[in-house]
Amino acid sequence: MTATTRVISVSVPVRDQDKAIEFYTQTLGCELVTDVELWPGARLVEVRPPGSSVSLLLLPPDSEIPVAVRLGTTDADEAHARLTAAGATMHNDEPLRWEGVPPMFAFADGDGNTLVYLEEGGPTRA
Repeated sequence: MTATTRVISVSVPVRDQDKAIEFYTQTLGCELVTDVELWPGARLVEVRPPGSSVSLLLLPPDSEIPVAVRLGTTDADEAHARLTAAGATMHNDEPLRWEGVPPMFAFADGDGNTLVYLEEGGPTRA
């Protein structure tokens, strides 16, 4: 069975990403890890407390990037098949494969919370 390997990141909904960066870095002492526009209108901002392996993604509530808890898994395909067979609410018909990022997919738990599985430990697939 595919394992959940760790919590990678947790999304925090924010109204203004620039103000959130200022608060999380200057007030809370987090490090800015990522600030990129993945595609037009989809800005990904990631901060991390020093010494932590878990990041916070600062996302607007209306972002196309899901506000979710991101978990690592050993095999995205197997995890997707297992969750589909278990009747989980799937947000992707199959794992997404984008150049430079690991296979991933989004789903919901029984309470409607969005979770994302990202494959860890193997080569990144295009």
